[in-house]
Order: sequence, then C-alpha cells, then structure tokens
Amino acid sequence: MSCSRRQFISRMGALIAISGTSGRVVAQTLNINGVRYGMVHDESLCIGCTACMDACREVNQVPEGVSRLQILRSDPIGTFPDVKYRFFRHSCQHCDDAPCVDVCPTGASFRDAASGIVDVNPDLCVGCQYCIAACPYRVRFIHPVNRTADKCDFCRKTNLKQGKLPACVESCPTKALTFGNLDDPNSEVSRLLHEKTTYRYKIALGTRPKLYRVPFKYGEVSQ
Repeated sequence: MSCSRRQFISRMGALIAISGTSGRVVAQTLNINGVRYGMVHDESLCIGCTACMDACREVNQVPEGVSRLQILRSDPIGTFPDVKYRFFRHSCQHCDDAPCVDVCPTGASFRDAASGIVDVNPDLCVGCQYCIAACPYRVRFIHPVNRTADKCDFCRKTNLKQGKLPACVESCPTKALTFGNLDDPNSEVSRLLHEKTTYRYKIALGTRPKLYRVPFKYGEVSQ
C-alpha cells in the first residue's frame, strides 16, 4: 500500500510517545569505541571576526540564508573607551543524550558510533522538523535546497573525512577553537579542559553537550 509523505509523518508522530523512551536508552548506551569528538570555544580569545563562519559556509557549501554556525556578539560591556564584547558560539552541541535523535521518526538524526558526532542522513530525512522543535539550542534548520534537516556536523563529511580539523578550527586566527577526542586524556582538547575553567550551555537539561566554553572573563556567564 502506498503512503504519502504527509501520511507517513502523521503515522510516525503517533508512535513517538511509544518509541521515545527506548530511543533514549540506545543513545545513552551506544558504544563509541573510545572516541567522542568535542570542542572548546575560548570566549576570552574570540574576537568576533567571523572567519569561522565563512570557512564553515565555504567548506560545507552552506547556502545563503541559513547557517550552521553563528558568532553572537553581546551588548557593549563597560564604558567608553574601555568597552568590550563577549562572543558566543551558536552551533550544534553534539549532545551525548541528544533530544533531536530521540524524536526522529526515521532514524535520519543519529549519533555516529565512530566519532560521537550527532549528524543527519539526508537520504532518510522527510523534513518533518521534529528534530528542530526538540533541539533546546535552536541550531537546526531545513536546508533550502535539499529540504532536509541540517546543522553543524564538525565537518564529518568534509574536512574530518580528509584527515583535517573542522573548517572553523583551521580558520580561527586567534586559536579560540580547540577540537579533539574527549576520551583521550592526551589530546589537546582534554588537556585544555583539565587546565581551564569551562562551562557548558544548558547542562541542566541533561543533554550532556560536547561543546565546552572558556568563559569571557569580563562578562557574566549565562546558563
């Protein structure tokens, strides 16, 4: 029996309440084989130049009008002439317990077993936007050309596949971004987390994000 896209989405929506719990268990117990890629954004080093945004767009061929990565600038902090700004990285957190994976009715949203990276399989995505609604970080969007969910994937299908660092990391002129295996105690990212005071955004939600931040020392840290 044939099933239209609209019918499929409607039927799968009715199943989410049943399947959501089992999906969360899978996400928590998935064997990552000792590799969980994560990133640190040092807000004290970021100058808001947006080179990372430009590199991300170029390497991953992100269309105009949408963005996988944004650097958000705060209101001025301090008084003239001693005025400073805080720059906040707005992108996928690659959560170990990702709500977007739990709600996906087709398995298009998944946590890669080889790297721990949360990604989207466009061949399975039906554009239902459940993952967009479920993401507490508001970092997903519908690709205007493919009409499927899209977001930062740490350049898993581009730079990482070629043995390079993510485009944003390679392009940062102040080395505000550090990327590597969180489960390797000798990796640069692990050593940085050991040496620096960091925070993660919205950790009270239990998502266990793998994007860490060195707080901007002149401003307040918003959770």
